[in-house]
Amino acid sequence: MHDTAFAADPHQVYDRLRAHGPAGPVELAPGIDATLVVGHETALRVLQNSTLFARDARRWKALNEGRIGLDHPVLPMMMYRPNCLFTDGAVHLRLRKAVTDSLARLNITRIRRDVEPIADYLIDQFSERGRADLLNDYAKLLPLLLFNKLFGCPADIGDTLTSSMSAIFDGKDALRANEELTACLMELIALKRRRPGDDVTSWLIQHPAGLTDEELKDQLVMLMGAGVEPERNLIGNALLLLLAPGAGGRDSGMLIEEAIDHVLWDQTPIANYATHYPVQDVDLGGVVAEANTPVVISFAAANSDPALAEARRTRSKGAHLAWGAGPHACPAKDPAQVIAVTAIEKILNALPDLTLAVHEKELEWRPGPFHRALATLPVAFSPTPATRMVAALQNRAVPAAAEQPARTAPAAAARQEPARKKGFWSTFLDIFRV
Repeated sequence: MHDTAFAADPHQVYDRLRAHGPAGPVELAPGIDATLVVGHETALRVLQNSTLFARDARRWKALNEGRIGLDHPVLPMMMYRPNCLFTDGAVHLRLRKAVTDSLARLNITRIRRDVEPIADYLIDQFSERGRADLLNDYAKLLPLLLFNKLFGCPADIGDTLTSSMSAIFDGKDALRANEELTACLMELIALKRRRPGDDVTSWLIQHPAGLTDEELKDQLVMLMGAGVEPERNLIGNALLLLLAPGAGGRDSGMLIEEAIDHVLWDQTPIANYATHYPVQDVDLGGVVAEANTPVVISFAAANSDPALAEARRTRSKGAHLAWGAGPHACPAKDPAQVIAVTAIEKILNALPDLTLAVHEKELEWRPGPFHRALATLPVAFSPTPATRMVAALQNRAVPAAAEQPARTAPAAAARQEPARKKGFWSTFLDIFRV
């Protein structure tokens, strides 16, 4: 599940496994064996039975026996952290309560207000060129910058958070990136304990659950990990559907919300995840998953199960497993959809003649066992002036540039080469103080 053949056509693997039963053996990454659940009913059985199927990765037999190196690039996505994803029972309930209560304070109006200037800023970086890679120039960066805003990150911490999280997802020196991520989040937590703000980090700190610094750090890692990779894939895959010629695209009158629903069913952004560890040997429809070995849920395969043919035809929102199920179901389903809709609205309205720059069949999918992610999404459009941030500043009655001389020159320079001069987050803050 880690080579380019799987990335190009994952359903050939799912179908081959399904021909023998609702689950089967796979290699997630070199040396990482697991049982992949491809049947919808069996997936629900695992997701909803936390007594028999634990989430605590400290049970992982091969890791405990030293058969997997601690520098393995897949470990940051699978190893134990004391957060909602990798805990069970009362500990899970306590941590999840803190997370869900904090997320509940993010209303739709605030989310749209936070997404829109980030979208304007990113579009301004490429709108004068008449071409862009909407995956790496837009869909990948927007959620990273948004989480910096939601977490209340100052410039330097936000830059480190953005770069280290990107490296973890891309499997680039993941051990070092994980160390940098930990250090910058601990610095953020210390800052917010001293000076709380109107942000998710401060709300988690203030929650009656009384999370320790280590617990706070790992809830933030979980929130960013569960938000950034799925969100960029949801935005990217929906944009592809809307831009591709044919019955499913924008020319057909498909709404953005409809495109997102199609993606959740057919190009599930996180295709395989929710690793469980059976507390005893378990028969999964003829395949025995041994105790304390990884059992991974294929949300994508479960969604394509022939048993769901009618639900898939009618796009029944309650049937697909893109948001998971059971006690670990995604707690941020509504915010995630608002972010995607707003991001897609902004780019389509800003660049109304947006078209794919290559044939859909020439696009490559990024290898990896967990995601369904484009490697690039090249597009072309009529060049337009990079004035969206100026308009946003004027609309929000921010003081004029003449009143902020220290920021004017760096902002103008950063627009030319933001990635080399500074991180994206500090550059954004220079231009638009939020």
